Amino acid sequence: MRLTVAGLGRRLGERVEFLEAPNGERGALLARREHPDVILADEIQSRAGAFSMAKDLRDSIPGYEGVIVILLDRPHDAWLARWSGADAWFVKPADPFALADRVLELLEGRREAAAAAEAQTDKETV
Repeated sequence: MRLTVAGLGRRLGERVEFLEAPNGERGALLARREHPDVILADEIQSRAGAFSMAKDLRDSIPGYEGVIVILLDRPHDAWLARWSGADAWFVKPADPFALADRVLELLEGRREAAAAAEAQTDKETV
């Protein structure tokens, strides 16, 4: 994961901070406190489960709006990743470059959507 984070930082041209949690419960608490742009969750290493963590964050009020990517042990768990609200998922071992590319694509899409929404709000208030 650290290789992926380092690759993202190089591609973004800015420092990327890496926060780590030992399981899904602690990861959800950390996400609520820190509001990271991206959550990269390992499905098996999460005691609470990456799927339930992602679902809980997406369904909370306010819902988590960042990118959630889940690393799967089995390809047939993709339906759980989709159900949980994950933006993307990869079967381990994931290619760190493909993972970084996808995360970057998702981040850029979120930033463009946020900028468009802000521009629309500015038009409506004028």
